[in-house]
Amino acid sequence: MENVEAAFRNIHQDLIDGCREGDQKAQFQVYKLYYKAMYNTSLRIVNDSMEAEDVMQEAFLSAFEKINTYSGTVSFGAWLKRIVVNRSLDALGKRKAIFEDIESHTGLRDDSHEDTAYKEEVEARVEEVKAAIEQLPEGYRVILSLYLIEGYDHDEIAEMLNISSSTSRSQLSRAKQKLVSELKNRNVYEL
Repeated sequence: MENVEAAFRNIHQDLIDGCREGDQKAQFQVYKLYYKAMYNTSLRIVNDSMEAEDVMQEAFLSAFEKINTYSGTVSFGAWLKRIVVNRSLDALGKRKAIFEDIESHTGLRDDSHEDTAYKEEVEARVEEVKAAIEQLPEGYRVILSLYLIEGYDHDEIAEMLNISSSTSRSQLSRAKQKLVSELKNRNVYEL
């Protein structure tokens, strides 16, 4: 266990130590390292750029205020991401909003000379998948985002959403089935 902890502590430990001491330069460096990923995490959950920005800012403030509770047993990024996810779920719960879009992680941009028509076809399919995800009930979208995009397991999701692990599994299964059905209805994929 000691080796695992050390592996997480040594990446940006000097900055984390600076944050513990209230060093604003260290806090700014940590912010610069993590803000984009944390913003994208929040955006996928709250689906509103302004609200995601607010959630991210509040999460960083909270993290810096509670930095002494960071034990180093997980990476700092994972610890911070958990704060962002919890804040995002709180914001979503407060407004009972419906997701409209989930940012894609397809890696479509590269410097190779791929056929433009192929890129356009892939981008069109990604947009269709995103549109199909928009049609899913809120609970399904949240589970899909947390499990497939954010990488949380069912026990973690259950804890975050105050549901059982089996409910998380069944919701994910139903969400996948519903998404496949939506995609078939849109003739996106011949499944």
